[in-house]
Amino acid sequence: MAKDYYKILGVDRNATQEEIKRAYRKLALKYHPDRNKGDKQAEERFKEIGEAYAVLSDPEKRKQYDTFGSQDFGRRFSQEDIFRGSDIADILREMGLGGDFFARFMGGGGPGRGGFRTYTFTGGGPQAGMGGFDFGFGEAPGAMRGQDLIYELPVSLEEVFHGATKMVSYRRGGKLERVSVKIPPGIATGQKLRLAGKGEPGPAGGQPGDLYIRIRVLDHPHFKREGNDLETVKEITFSQAALGATVEVPAIDGKTLSVKVPKGVQSGARLRLKGQGLPRFKGSGRGDLYVKIKVQVPKRLTKRQRELIEELAKEGL
Repeated sequence: MAKDYYKILGVDRNATQEEIKRAYRKLALKYHPDRNKGDKQAEERFKEIGEAYAVLSDPEKRKQYDTFGSQDFGRRFSQEDIFRGSDIADILREMGLGGDFFARFMGGGGPGRGGFRTYTFTGGGPQAGMGGFDFGFGEAPGAMRGQDLIYELPVSLEEVFHGATKMVSYRRGGKLERVSVKIPPGIATGQKLRLAGKGEPGPAGGQPGDLYIRIRVLDHPHFKREGNDLETVKEITFSQAALGATVEVPAIDGKTLSVKVPKGVQSGARLRLKGQGLPRFKGSGRGDLYVKIKVQVPKRLTKRQRELIEELAKEGL
């Protein structure tokens, strides 16, 4: 049966990742079994919104769902695929709700069948200052596949623009491992990179789990990210705002760009520089750079400046 994940979460098809997470948190709080003891309908609804969130919160799964539709997506992705790497347990734990319900609801299986718990381990030892791990522990006895690991990797906005290769140190099977991770241009916070077979070794010779690199893009002192677009603030004088001017602003690639400020521009106006934003993740072209104008109001005036402004005030300015 076709499932409309957008309708299940009550979000628009163009919803941002933040809107999707916010919708899930609201519905999870409403339908969580802890708050609906013995209510089977609420339990099923809770499972349904979890599945919807697991798909729509993952950019690659969401793209596949949007491209192929619900029924074809269901043939391509198993329950294991849908829930693997999801941060649902983290969200529930942050809200003070039991995250182990998904382990039971999804069949009580280990990572090979989609049901698992996650426990957070951060800092310490060789990993200090390099992010955190989530260790997924399967609950079913005899599960042969190794545990998946999730490592949070902070990256700068410049690394998002250019792409980068970073070394990650983590513990696997009780030993310190180092792997090289290629950061593709345009990647966003929350997106995960999968390193197959780099998780915990499988018991009794089973297949190893996977290592997921979860990206966290650091704040930038000059640019604010909005999808593939960037915004920077440029302060100008009152005379530049009134008469118009050409000003310079920095770009994310290190260049300096000239921007023509029109006459009479208002404080808060945004001027668009097409194609000066971030690369599109696994796509072509770049987003735009928006220059937000802020008109400076001087706190102190010279005698001459005060006289001139008083003259302007007499003229209605």
